[in-house]
Amino acid sequence: MTKFTAETIEKHIRRKHPGCPDFAIAFFVSEIRKKDWKGASIGRAVGITMQNVLRHTMTDYDTLLLEGMDRKEARKRVQPKVNKTIARWGRMLR
Repeated sequence: MTKFTAETIEKHIRRKHPGCPDFAIAFFVSEIRKKDWKGASIGRAVGITMQNVLRHTMTDYDTLLLEGMDRKEARKRVQPKVNKTIARWGRMLR
């Protein structure tokens, strides 16, 4: 069983994603702490969580699925927006 402390998660996000807004960090910490990551690294846990949260909350992914689009195609369509957000968070915002 792999559980991460809130402090460990927050430190990782702030180091690797310094442009990530505080409200998002708090949400990610909460989501990551809820799960048993079964031996996954902190980086993997953060990456999976960011991808999933952004896909479902900041894109039209769920709408595409509801309209009948194949899951693989819907992911492909929204992935550039997810990648752009994560890349932006990887830099300090000015």
